[in-house]
Amino acid sequence: MKKQNPFSSTLTEDPRRGGARAMYYGLGLSDKDLKKPQVGIASVWFEGNTCNAHLLEFAEQIKTSVQRAGLLGFRFNTAGVSDGMSMGTSGMRYSLPSRDLIADSIETVMGAQWYDANISIPGCDKNLPGCLMGIARVNRPSLIVYGGTIKPGAVRGKSVDVISAFQSYGEVLAGRINDEQQDQIVRAACPGRGACGGMYTANTMACAIEAMGMALPYSASAPADSAEKISELADAGPAILHLLEHNIRPSDIMTKAAFENAITLVYALGGSTNAVLHLIAAARAIGVPLTPEDFHTIGERVPLLADMKPSGRHVMNDLHAIGGTPAVMKYFLQEGLLDGSCLTITGKTIEENLADTPELAAGQRVIRPLDEPISKEGHLKILNGNLAPGGAVGKITGKEGFAFEGPARVYDTEDEMVSALENGRIQKGDVVVIRYVGPRGGPGMPEMLTPTSALMGAGLGQDVAVLTDGRFSGGSHGFIIGHVVPEAFDGGPIAFLQDGDIVRIDAHQRLLEMDVSPAELESRRANWKPRPAHIGGVLARYAATVKNASDGCVTDEA
Repeated sequence: MKKQNPFSSTLTEDPRRGGARAMYYGLGLSDKDLKKPQVGIASVWFEGNTCNAHLLEFAEQIKTSVQRAGLLGFRFNTAGVSDGMSMGTSGMRYSLPSRDLIADSIETVMGAQWYDANISIPGCDKNLPGCLMGIARVNRPSLIVYGGTIKPGAVRGKSVDVISAFQSYGEVLAGRINDEQQDQIVRAACPGRGACGGMYTANTMACAIEAMGMALPYSASAPADSAEKISELADAGPAILHLLEHNIRPSDIMTKAAFENAITLVYALGGSTNAVLHLIAAARAIGVPLTPEDFHTIGERVPLLADMKPSGRHVMNDLHAIGGTPAVMKYFLQEGLLDGSCLTITGKTIEENLADTPELAAGQRVIRPLDEPISKEGHLKILNGNLAPGGAVGKITGKEGFAFEGPARVYDTEDEMVSALENGRIQKGDVVVIRYVGPRGGPGMPEMLTPTSALMGAGLGQDVAVLTDGRFSGGSHGFIIGHVVPEAFDGGPIAFLQDGDIVRIDAHQRLLEMDVSPAELESRRANWKPRPAHIGGVLARYAATVKNASDGCVTDEA
């Protein structure tokens, strides 16, 4: 059998590493302990967020499971931020950079401490791709245990969640609810622990990671406060032992076919636009070629089947109740949408994992049948044109139509746009443009959930389009286009848009263009002046190293 502690033995067995052994003895470890494989348990724990507050407890339970499997478990933490709390503020600029900081933390600790394997425990949105990227870079036996989803709240018998809380402000502006009713929604929206409940970014990425084979079955759908999630924590130790015994590494699992399985689930479940950024970044970390065009190819054959929030009715708790992620995957496998031959962290293939899995519950309406889809084509649209020569990503379910044309209403900040909405300056038929919020211009490519939620709450969600070089939350819905490349900060054409310019968006033709002649565009370019950055610290380093959205906003490549 292959040596199971090939990395930690560098510190525990080499006679030149007496200092390291001395420190291990200082921790109370025995000679027998030092012969055991070492597992780094990376938790994105911090107390200030419902998505993450319970992850320290989860890490302790996983450590117990690891020790019972005869291994040494060492917990460590990574930085994390709350997207929900920072949304709409300058704090949101740290959200996407935190993804790479998490990956850097895992790579750093695993590399410096010579751990033989890794179990990562993410909660909030950027945690999941950050953990996936970190273990891909290290490429030692690893698995991901998702912190789990939150259960929905209720107000007067109606299900509410954190997006309801965001949209309540727009509802107040429109006179649809009063301040007291808004307060009731806000108080009920987050009734406990776990990540935001709809098919938003955290749940999207959890489903993608499970479909990829990097998490145990049911990891994505089991709520944070559920018996199934507690069982998963107990199963983590035996699972990582199996990976060590057979030397199964992320590179054995995270193949091109596995990424295609992940993308398939993202499309069928109506997942977040952020999945495009994150899966491209994870693929680059493991050395798999993946581009936005791969998403388009899969979106052409995979329909939208899940009636889930933000554009539908249900939350992850509902999906778990009708069979969970494995039941969904089993249906897709039976219909020829998944590659069942892909290896997973169980040491079995997708098909083998699903062989004895119960099917979707009879009569359920969360997942529609293939012959009765919500939309016959995928909701994530990869667009190009004179407004986005390097690409853009649209989230278009078809409920708002597949084409939009209207005059641009241009804003250089979120606050400017929200102020315009408050003062009635945004009308039906407008294309609302928010620019200078890209990966370098933001910097950090903040999400535009506050603007889209305000528009939805104000009753304009079906009647305007939103265009940005920033990102959208998985909770955003409507006719929305983000990830515009090149971004305004880099002198992309979006920087030259003016109020009243006609913008055309056509999902079927994959077109994003402005009705401005090449000569006029060049004239505007000649008169444009780059904006000074006025930033320092981590955001300055991020802006200096980050690649564009079509390249996944990675920061770890020369």
